[in-house]
Amino acid sequence: MIKRIDHIGIAVNNLDEALKVYRDALGLAVTHVADEPEQKVKVAFLPRGESEIELLEPYPGDGPVRKFMEKRGEGIHHLCLEVDDIEAALAQLAAQGVQLIDTTPRLNSRGQKIAFIHPKGAHGVLIELYQYVQ
Repeated sequence: MIKRIDHIGIAVNNLDEALKVYRDALGLAVTHVADEPEQKVKVAFLPRGESEIELLEPYPGDGPVRKFMEKRGEGIHHLCLEVDDIEAALAQLAAQGVQLIDTTPRLNSRGQKIAFIHPKGAHGVLIELYQYVQ
């Protein structure tokens, strides 16, 4: 079911300040910066090997990452796992009683299918499932 770790999402207060560490100090290249209005965040992707670090700066106001940061501050927000068939993965997880946020996938700004497993269903870790669509 799981192909690989696609990315680790890190919530940050200020994307430009975070890039001073991840890009400038650590030397990670930024390949993509985008707004994700559905998730109410601006994101930057920094690949390393077969995975990426995804920096998430929440929009002002209400949103899932902003709520996370109000409770926990900056830090690791989620783990994203790539799957071949997201619908089958969600069905398998639901059949095993895993608590899901999304029972059907949705599309992100890049047209890829995503869905989330609730942290209560994964021992406190928000897990994003990700399926690349050609």
